[in-house]
Amino acid sequence: MDRLAQGGDPKKYHLPHAKVDGAPLDFSFSGLKTAALNLIHHAEQKQEALDLPSFAASFAGAVAQELVPRAMMAADQLGYGKIAAAGGVAANSTIRSDLERACRNRGVQLYLPSLSLCGDNGAMIGCQAYYEYQAGHTGDFSLNGYANRLIDIG
Repeated sequence: MDRLAQGGDPKKYHLPHAKVDGAPLDFSFSGLKTAALNLIHHAEQKQEALDLPSFAASFAGAVAQELVPRAMMAADQLGYGKIAAAGGVAANSTIRSDLERACRNRGVQLYLPSLSLCGDNGAMIGCQAYYEYQAGHTGDFSLNGYANRLIDIG
């Protein structure tokens, strides 16, 4: 997506900003993903070509416009002078540059891994699964994934 967004117009497509009522530091991608899918389907129905570089740039811009201010707000509220970004989100050039600019402007130290170390968390989960398996921690096929399950439940 990041490579595709290069040269795209980040203002071409209006995508919603992801806010969670009553939780100013939280955000949800569900509305953004739905809007992106609706935009794609609408273009398909009208048989119009979607400007993919601009679509990717608009999506990255919408994420950065919500993520960066929240990271800065969290640092302010907690009194931290440092922010670390990792995982796949830290590989996005729009988010990286917006974080760098915001941190520089506020005097906050930013820790960003090199791009070669910014991967999707699937690799981290797979690695942990390997160690859990090695330790004999396994389950059967009755298990299911729960995105919001409390960690202390097991």
